[in-house]
Amino acid sequence: MKRIAVFCGASEGYNEVYREAGWEVGSMLAARGIEVVYGGARVGIMGAVADGALQQGGKVTGVIPTFLKTREIVHEGLTELITVDTMHERKLIMNRMCDGVITLPGGWGTMEELFEMLTWGQLGLHRKPIGLLNVNGYYEALKALCGNMVTEGFLEECTNQSLLMSSSPDELLEMMLQFEPLPVPKWLTERTT
Repeated sequence: MKRIAVFCGASEGYNEVYREAGWEVGSMLAARGIEVVYGGARVGIMGAVADGALQQGGKVTGVIPTFLKTREIVHEGLTELITVDTMHERKLIMNRMCDGVITLPGGWGTMEELFEMLTWGQLGLHRKPIGLLNVNGYYEALKALCGNMVTEGFLEECTNQSLLMSSSPDELLEMMLQFEPLPVPKWLTERTT
């Protein structure tokens, strides 16, 4: 894996453990020679990820829409900053640039990014590992919700298992490196993708 996209909050949350986890993920990826692609902000967990990677001498690419440059306070020390017009362009470029995704705690924007990548994977539009770093039990409720989706017949168990989850950044990265992509569903053909 050469590049990993990191989705996370532009806020820090109320517990310092979230910011620390962001810094740890950035630092870990840089130490392993993996480039970071993220949303381009210098604030919140996003800024911690970038700072962790940069302090280890890693490469960090930020992708930010023009209208968020001042709201999210763009990080000026990045290896590369790509400015786009829309949120959709941001996600598309991050997807094209990365070999996998790690999601840390965040709000609706983080969830939207995560679920779009999960959906694209389910539809066979990419075959990348998607990891969820369960910092401080943050994603336990999401894990339960996904289990309920399976129980109620809205999600296949094999699809649910494609969302990799751990509370340890190192363990999560190892899971991602060992990831076997889902087979493309039979009902999808080249004409529909």
